Amino acid sequence: MEINRELLDAVCRIAVEAGAKTLPIYRSDFDVATKDDDSPLTQADLAAHRSIAAGLSALTPDTPQLSEEGADIDYDTRSEWREYWLIDPLDGTKEFVNRNDQFTINIALIEDGRPVLGVVYAPALDRLWFGAHGVGAFRREGDGEIEAIQVSPARTEKPRVLVSRSHRSDAIEQLLSKMDDYEPVSMGSSLKFCIIAEGEADFYPRLGPTSEWDTAAGHAVLKAAGGYVTDARGRPLRYNETDSLLNDWFIAYGDDGYDWLSYVPK
Repeated sequence: MEINRELLDAVCRIAVEAGAKTLPIYRSDFDVATKDDDSPLTQADLAAHRSIAAGLSALTPDTPQLSEEGADIDYDTRSEWREYWLIDPLDGTKEFVNRNDQFTINIALIEDGRPVLGVVYAPALDRLWFGAHGVGAFRREGDGEIEAIQVSPARTEKPRVLVSRSHRSDAIEQLLSKMDDYEPVSMGSSLKFCIIAEGEADFYPRLGPTSEWDTAAGHAVLKAAGGYVTDARGRPLRYNETDSLLNDWFIAYGDDGYDWLSYVPK
């Protein structure tokens, strides 16, 4: 598939339309008690999933789709895919339930194990980040102007480190203890990748489990902005290479002139 601005803009429209499906549920007085089959959060997930699936099917009818809401595709089938759409219809469950506005819609195009196009949309913020290989990375707030974005040189004396609101493992605490000083930046969901992409943070370590659909779109945006996402040994994070859909530990950063790997626990 040709990666160009026209394709990127079309996927942005699909993400924004899906985000609009989640807002009536998000803004309703929904019950946050755990319910197995028909919780409001599940309704939001499925509404976004159906909207994205329909939009992508119309845009690229021959390209497979793998979504969190349809992840039961066996690896024998997936392993034959050279390119496919990888989708998280609603990333940030706790953000959604806690109503802090930081949940996102995520759509990525994977080609030969690499994320080559990504769109991250935060419906409650009406904020969109998008990027693609060979096209660049961009940000738009509401109906405002589209701005090109890029990573910034690292603040090495006091790096801005993205720490999860919901995931502070012992390994993360060990990593942070190796830093002489740092500025913590708290952000939910896949927005962490986007904050680095626009130059507002330096480093995001995730030393715990994630699924491939959690990272792919943000990874693509960050790559398009000049950043990196690697595993704990410094190898680029890749997708759909095993029967598992779980990522290893990874780090994301903007400036590759700084030894971020030195902080990762061995």
